[in-house]
Amino acid sequence: MHVLHAIPSHLAADFNYCRDVVRKHTENFPVGSLLAPRRMRPHLHAVYAFARTADDFADLPGRDNATRLQLLDDWSRRLSLSQDGKPDHPVFRALAHTFEVTGLNATPFHELLIAFRLDVTNKKYQTIEELEEYCRYSANPVGRIILHIAGEAFIEHGQSIPEKIKYSDAICTALQLTNHMQDLGRDIMDGRPLYLPQDELERFGVNEDMLAKRIFTPLLGNLIMDLADQARQLFMYGAPLLQQVRWPLNMEIATIIEGGLGVLSKIEALGGNTLRSRPQLNKADKAGCLWRAIKRVRS
Repeated sequence: MHVLHAIPSHLAADFNYCRDVVRKHTENFPVGSLLAPRRMRPHLHAVYAFARTADDFADLPGRDNATRLQLLDDWSRRLSLSQDGKPDHPVFRALAHTFEVTGLNATPFHELLIAFRLDVTNKKYQTIEELEEYCRYSANPVGRIILHIAGEAFIEHGQSIPEKIKYSDAICTALQLTNHMQDLGRDIMDGRPLYLPQDELERFGVNEDMLAKRIFTPLLGNLIMDLADQARQLFMYGAPLLQQVRWPLNMEIATIIEGGLGVLSKIEALGGNTLRSRPQLNKADKAGCLWRAIKRVRS
């Protein structure tokens, strides 16, 4: 167990830089929000700034793949420097402090970089198992980092995975799958990987050429609805985490779960047609998610 203190004054500008990265990007789900423990928020901002910047390296237009991979390699190099106490960038000066005060190491951050590299090099996934393996790198490390920073769960070398982390992995995978469905149309237009498994396309009779032409059919709707059900089940599997972590982190996690379930409900209301419409939560939806999160934590 570690105790988080106020950020040292000489690092204030670096953590403010990370906070600004968070504020410039709108998300369905809270990132270091007011629901998170106050002392955790700067560290969560640093984690998000690291991941958001790396994601931009992999996704933003105007670069060839070689340049994208080079930028990610440089981000990895800087991450290693921060682990060694030699940071050379505001994000990594902030992360170096997080490493120092929490005992967190760089492993989950390197795992995130594996996922960002896959976004550049791997444009299709054959099976749902392959897609879930991608989620193991793209999403699950974030939950593990948060639990570590909160002092709630740690992975010790040679030890079995704690139950809290298994629940967290399920929630994070569910969030990633939900985002894939939510962003289907936009991803296709932007040339991002196709996150619908090839064997599922075949099972539901969906032609990939139809996706490229943005032609929605009931067959695609059935596929998306099936994946939405799988994501919902993962959220439910991970929900017991709320009874195993302390306030207010459990409230933050409950809000994340309800945000994900809210997007799934929007997807289902569209009959699975996220090819032409990207479902989003409005202010009223988010208020409803917050109210349901409160009830979930109290139950």
